Amino acid sequence: MKKSSRNTRILLVVFLLAFVSDQLTKAWVIGHFHYGELHVVIPGFFNLTYVRNPGGAFSFLATLSEGFRQVFFMGTGLVAVILLIAYFRRLDPRAWIPAVAIGSILGGAIGNLTDRVLYGEVIDFLDFRLIGGYVWPTFNLADSWIVIGVGILMIEMFLESDQDAATTVATGEGDPDPDSSLAPESSEEAV
Repeated sequence: MKKSSRNTRILLVVFLLAFVSDQLTKAWVIGHFHYGELHVVIPGFFNLTYVRNPGGAFSFLATLSEGFRQVFFMGTGLVAVILLIAYFRRLDPRAWIPAVAIGSILGGAIGNLTDRVLYGEVIDFLDFRLIGGYVWPTFNLADSWIVIGVGILMIEMFLESDQDAATTVATGEGDPDPDSSLAPESSEEAV
C-alpha cells in the first residue's frame, strides 16, 4: 500500500467525520429548537442555543451587506480549501498527522460553507459561559474541527522544527553560530 494513498484515506475519513458530525448536529438543532431558543445543559457553564451568524468568527463583518458577506466568506472559504489541498499534496507521504489535521480543517470549513450556501449564514449552537459571567461567542462543531486541525498542524510544525534543529546539531550540519561566518578563519585573513 502506498503511503500517499494511506494519507488520502486518513484525510477523507477525518474529513467525513468532521463534515457529517457538523451537518447532523446542525440539522438536529434546526429540527428541535426555535431560533434563539436556549436549553441549559450545565447550569452557569454550557447551553445549547440556536443562533445564526451572518459573519465570520466572533461575528466578523456581520454588519456588512449580505451580498458582500456571501462573496467574501464563500470566496475566502474556497481559497482556503484549495490551499489546504495543495499543501496536502506536497506533504511527505510518511506524514500522516498533517493528513488528520487537514481533514479536520477541511471538514469544518466545508461544513460552514455548506451553511452559507443553504441558509446564507452559519448555524451556531454551542454556548459557553465562562468565569466572571463572560459569554464566549456561540459556535458549532465545524468551528471546533477547524480549531482542532489548526492546533494539530501547529504542534506538528513546532515538533518538526525542533526535530530538524536537533538533527542539524547532532550531524554537525549547518552553522549553529550564525555570527561565526563573519569572523576571519585565520589571523592572516584579519591583516
